[in-house]
Amino acid sequence: MSITSRLTHHARRFAVITTLAGLALSLSPVALAMSDTVTSGVHELQSRWARIQYKTPKERRADGFNQLYQRAQALINDQPGAAELYIWAGIIRSSEAGAKGGLGALPLVKEAKSDLEKALSLDANALHGSAYTSLGALYYQVPGWPIGFGDDDKAKAMLQKGLGLNPNGIDPLYFWGDFLHDQGQDVAARQALQKALKAPPRPTRDVADQGRREQIHQLLDELD
Repeated sequence: MSITSRLTHHARRFAVITTLAGLALSLSPVALAMSDTVTSGVHELQSRWARIQYKTPKERRADGFNQLYQRAQALINDQPGAAELYIWAGIIRSSEAGAKGGLGALPLVKEAKSDLEKALSLDANALHGSAYTSLGALYYQVPGWPIGFGDDDKAKAMLQKGLGLNPNGIDPLYFWGDFLHDQGQDVAARQALQKALKAPPRPTRDVADQGRREQIHQLLDELD
């Protein structure tokens, strides 16, 4: 496949990378395992992301996410052992890549990948395995060699690990369904997405939950 064809095939994938940003889970009961400082930082990143994603004009989102990523880095410098902060740094950088789009997004998704891999090295179970799901989404949304690091086999493995840690979560089920659709497995995709709609609401994540449910309904409409 030519580079032009690869870019065309993955155009939608770059457009939806920003959906990663709803991924990390609510602060309770996961927050019980985090310090007050980390919990506060995660809540700040979640809340600011929601305002950028849902309340900010599209043309201003990339700058907003970039500023938020700098804040995430500052929090990490203060709490370098917090996998949860690395997860959110990766999610925010992925969101910036989605808002930016095109080849200019590739350096950003590589940084996101690095942050998520760091989170896994610190605590693979943090935020119910959100790093696995986030990495899995990157692996199928980003073009493969020679353009990017995309790899459907790695995507499948990561997404399944995320589901294993959070089998009823709206986000891992959504990304699993989206991946299956991308693979042409619409029957299985529909099952995953319908299960995702039954996921319980997440405390303090009303805006993210509403946005994710809208994305699920949109994807269901695309299925054969």
